[in-house]
Amino acid sequence: MKRYLILTFILLGFKCMTFAQVQDKSEFINVAPGFYLKSILKDVNAVNESLKPQEAKTSFQMVQDISKIPNKVADYKRAWAFPPTSQGNTNTCWCFSTTSFYESEVKRIYNKEIRISEMYTVYCEYLEKALRYVKERGNSEFGEGSEGNGVTRMFKMYGCMPLSVYSALPAGRKYHTHEAMFNELKAFLESVKSSNAWNEEWVISTVKSILNKHLGEPPVKFTYEGKEYTPISFLKEYVKINPDDYVEILSYKQEPYWQQVEYKVPDNWWHSADYYNVPLDVYMDIIKKAVRSGYTMSIGGDVSEPGFSRTTQAAMIPTFDIPSAYINDDARQFRFTNETTTDDHGIHLVGYCERDGKDWYLIKDSGSGSRNNDPNAPEFGYYFFHEDYVKLKMMGFTIHKDAVKDVLAKFKK
Repeated sequence: MKRYLILTFILLGFKCMTFAQVQDKSEFINVAPGFYLKSILKDVNAVNESLKPQEAKTSFQMVQDISKIPNKVADYKRAWAFPPTSQGNTNTCWCFSTTSFYESEVKRIYNKEIRISEMYTVYCEYLEKALRYVKERGNSEFGEGSEGNGVTRMFKMYGCMPLSVYSALPAGRKYHTHEAMFNELKAFLESVKSSNAWNEEWVISTVKSILNKHLGEPPVKFTYEGKEYTPISFLKEYVKINPDDYVEILSYKQEPYWQQVEYKVPDNWWHSADYYNVPLDVYMDIIKKAVRSGYTMSIGGDVSEPGFSRTTQAAMIPTFDIPSAYINDDARQFRFTNETTTDDHGIHLVGYCERDGKDWYLIKDSGSGSRNNDPNAPEFGYYFFHEDYVKLKMMGFTIHKDAVKDVLAKFKK
């Protein structure tokens, strides 16, 4: 009996304890980096990185005499332009340079200052590239690059909008980066080609969704200075730039001079044959007269030469390449044909000065090479191009037709 009572008390006690115990819960939590990651592993990685042998990078360069270079912005007679803007980690120099050119045109013609969105034009250009890719069944160039008249073309087709309305920069980011976006677009279109899935509506819809994810969706309508616009109406009513007033001047010997020809480079992906091809002496004469008359131009060509320095920010042609007196149509074409002149970079020519009987040109740049100096210096974001460099290596430019009326009159209608 005594044993029975003891066992009963034990069982009752255990039962009471069971009912009194609270059930624990579980959850998923975000684990922040702790001491191991923030201190120990950080130290290990930093030391390991410092112990790696550093591969020296060398570049064959012209030794430039800085005393002979007009390397101050104040040395130049300038047309108006906004301060240089970085294109970030993108290959959109064609758009930054030509958008800057059109901003200067708005100021020159209407005395208005308006920052125009580069990325809206880039967005529209990708749609057109994808559309042609489908129509050509994958036999059309699809890259990040384009030409200056690509901006003109997109203005005419899609209009434009203020930078304040559409920057395409995610919150907190200072510089654009398109690597992930372009890789995704490229992979998608390659999959379309490999699967022969040429549904135009579906392809464009998917391309838009990729662009929207990375850049944000551009507004269909927006308000600027109290008035509502579409991109087309903003171009026509506020910016008032007529795309038909702008022409492309080219100089290369492989096509007949005094004819409109195609500029045969990959970035002319839509095969525009609107380029006015002129002899080199005419080409240089246009530039010299235009800058002295207050015009600017979006100009493009090669920036991978030993005389092109990202240290001095100057571009020159060394005598060990070719003496100045020998730079002519043949020398220019020779380098284009053997591909030592390539269609590298678009820039905005905004001013000039004379030194020792030669022109130097002030170049507003969106690339990183012109930004290796003091960010607070007036020269940050500029290059200084000797006229020989332009003569040998810069292939073509966009300019207002009024600056070249006499030249255009010589072309057959």
